[in-house]
Amino acid sequence: MALQKGEKWKLKKWFNIYSPKVLGENIIGEMPANDEKNPIGRVIKVGLSWITQNPQHSFMNVGLRVVDVNDNAAHTKVDYLEGNYSYLHSLVRRYSTAVYTIDKIKDKDGKDVVLKLIAVTANRVTTPKKKGIRAELVKFGREYAANLSSEELVKAIIDGSLQSEAKKRANKIAPISKLEVKKVEFKK
Repeated sequence: MALQKGEKWKLKKWFNIYSPKVLGENIIGEMPANDEKNPIGRVIKVGLSWITQNPQHSFMNVGLRVVDVNDNAAHTKVDYLEGNYSYLHSLVRRYSTAVYTIDKIKDKDGKDVVLKLIAVTANRVTTPKKKGIRAELVKFGREYAANLSSEELVKAIIDGSLQSEAKKRANKIAPISKLEVKKVEFKK
């Protein structure tokens, strides 16, 4: 006999979603699934400020991928960190220049990471200076990530040390008013 409408929902099991150790390993929500294999691979998008309880992180979102399920606990790892589009583009003002970088790099463990940065200059800059800033940021990203694991890289982005060091390096070419991480993707 076929199940009636709504009966399939009653058969589902609820799993608590835990944030990774980097973010405190706290319960961040629940999700329904038919069995323990079903949630593996799902990506949950959560505001970073909701996990860290820090309002300064309200402009960043984190994507958490479920990697392991034990009983009713779904454990996750960081899949990506991304800045809110509206916040990032509010930084670019009149008479300033935005410099975007996209770079595929490897961390200390040899895992692939895609690092996307946005640098906003204090005033307009010429194209050769934009190219110089871009080249310096790409070089910095490769050097910085080569010395850190994925977890350490996430911590550096959250506490702002990556951004401040990158800003110091780019300031040698042209004055930078703001430098933010647009997105960081951690590949398998």
